[in-house]
Amino acid sequence: MKKWSSLALAVTLGTVLTLSGCGGNNNAGTEATTGSNAAATTVPESSPEAAAQQDTLILGRGGDSASLDPAIVTDGESLKIAHQVFDSLLEYKPGTSEVQASLADSWEVSADGLTYTFKLHPGVKFHDGTDFNAEAVVFNFTRWSDPASEFKFEGDSFDYYDSMFGPDGSRVIKEVKAVDATTVQFTLKQPQAPFLQNIAMTSFGIASPAAIKEKKENFKNEPVGTGPYVFKEWKHNDSITLDKNPNYWKEGLPKLNKVIVRSIPDNSARFNALQNGEIDLMEDLSPDDLSTLEGNTGLQKIERPPFNVSYLGFNFKKKPFDNVKVRQALNYAVNKQAIIDAFFSGQATAAVNPIPPSLWGYNDAVKDYEYDLDKAKALLAEAGYPKGLPDPVTLYAMPVSRPYMPDGKKVAEAIQADWDKIGVKTVIESPEWATYLDDTKAGEKDDIYMLGWTGDNGDPDNFLYTLLDKDAIPGNNRSFYVNEELHSLLINAQKETDQTKRSGLYKQAQEIIKADAPWIPLVHTTPLLAAKANLKGYVPGPTGTEYYSEIYFEQ
Repeated sequence: MKKWSSLALAVTLGTVLTLSGCGGNNNAGTEATTGSNAAATTVPESSPEAAAQQDTLILGRGGDSASLDPAIVTDGESLKIAHQVFDSLLEYKPGTSEVQASLADSWEVSADGLTYTFKLHPGVKFHDGTDFNAEAVVFNFTRWSDPASEFKFEGDSFDYYDSMFGPDGSRVIKEVKAVDATTVQFTLKQPQAPFLQNIAMTSFGIASPAAIKEKKENFKNEPVGTGPYVFKEWKHNDSITLDKNPNYWKEGLPKLNKVIVRSIPDNSARFNALQNGEIDLMEDLSPDDLSTLEGNTGLQKIERPPFNVSYLGFNFKKKPFDNVKVRQALNYAVNKQAIIDAFFSGQATAAVNPIPPSLWGYNDAVKDYEYDLDKAKALLAEAGYPKGLPDPVTLYAMPVSRPYMPDGKKVAEAIQADWDKIGVKTVIESPEWATYLDDTKAGEKDDIYMLGWTGDNGDPDNFLYTLLDKDAIPGNNRSFYVNEELHSLLINAQKETDQTKRSGLYKQAQEIIKADAPWIPLVHTTPLLAAKANLKGYVPGPTGTEYYSEIYFEQ
C-alpha cells in the first residue's frame, strides 16, 4: 500500500510565476434567499468607521452564481462561492494544483491502484451542527452517482461527476463504503490516474446529508457544508453574504467575520467601485484599466497564474456545422491577434490547442489555423457554399466577464465583422448567465457559442475529456462532438499511470481535435485582479477557486 498524508501529489504546470502584490450595481433582481438561522444582512456603507473595523471583505465579480450546490454546476461563479461553504476530502495547496489533505487527513492506495482508503479528520461538524463522518461521504457520492437517487431533484444534473468519473454505465468508481466513522474506502473498476486530483475539486465538496434531506431542492439556495464560511443570504444578481464559521475545524480560520460577494457585471463599474472604496477586491480587471491601477498607490495588482482557454464551439446538432470544412473555414476567418490587440492589452496569447501551454502534455507541434480569408472562402466553396452560408448564424456571446474573456460581446462583434467578409452573417445573442448556460447545454438555440475553461485540477484530462469527450454529453461537451478514436485515447490516458505515456496520448488527442475543429480556440489569458493595498493573505490559484479564509487587512 502507498500511504500519503498532507502533500500527496504534485502536478507541474510548466511555469513558475511571481504574483504581484499579495461602478454601479446591476439592479436586475433583488430577491433574497436567506439561511434558516440567519437574519437579512445589509451591505455596509463605505465609511471611516466601517473601514477601521476591517473585519468584512467585499469582493466584486462579473456575474452571479447559477446555484450554490457545487454538485450541480459547472460555472466558476457558482464554484467560487461553494468553495467557501464546503470542504472536499482533499484540496489544492494555495497557489498551485498540488493535492494535500483536507477533510481526509491521510490516505492509502492499493498496489493495483483500485482501492483508496481515506482517514477522515475527527470531530468535524457541518454548519447545521450534524457530524461529518464516513457515512456523510458515502451519502454524497451515492447521490451524485445514482441516477435514481431521491436526492437528485428536479433540474439537477451532476455533470462534473459524470465528467470526472464517467457517465452512468461507465462509472470509474465501483463502490464507496464506510469502514468506520472516520474511514471511507473507494473501490474503482479500473485505475484512474487523476483520481486524487479529481477528488480535490470543489464540485465534490461534502454537503450535510441532514440539510439535503430537509431542504430538498432548496438546498441549491441554502447550502450547508463544513467550510470556513456559513451561508447567510443571497440577493440574486446583487450579492451573496457569508458569515464566519465560529466552529471551523481549521484552527484560527477564517480571519474575517464576513464576506460579501457583489455582482457588478460591467468591468469599469467594478473598477470604479474599488477606487471609490465600495469594494476591497475585484476580479477580472479590464486590461484597459491596468495603467490606472498601477498608478494608484492605494491599490495593488494581483495576477492569477494563466491556466485557461476561451473558445468558440460549433454546435454539431445544427447544420452546416456538422461539416468539417465549414468549421475549418470559420477557424481561418478569425483574426486572433487583432482581438488580442484590441481587447486584451497584451495580457493574452493566441490559443492553438484546447489546453494551455503551461500544462504538461501540451502539443507544441500543432500549428494554428492562420488568419486567411481566401482559404476560408475556398473551404466554404468546397463545402458547397461558394457565396457563403445562406442563413444567418446564431452566435451566443457571454453576457458576463470571465477571467479568460473580459468582454464577450465586443469580441463577438469583432468576429462577426470577420465572418461577414466571407459571406457568413451572424446574429449575436447574449441572454443572462444562467439562461446562457442552460441554452448552450441544451444546444437547441445556438449555432455557435462562446465559452471558456479554467482548469480545475492540474491534469490534461480535465480539459480534453471533460470538454470534448462523448461521455461529457450532455454536460460540458456543448458542441455535442463525438470522435471514437479520441474517446479511446482519452480513456486509455486515464488508465495509464506513467505520465510520459499519458503525455503522448494527450498529444495525439490534440492532433485529432485540430483536424476535426470542433472549436475555435481563441486565447489563453493571465487574469488580472485588483485590491486595496492593505489586503493581505490572498493567494490566487491556477484553478480560479481559492479560500477567502486567509485574507485579512493590515491596519
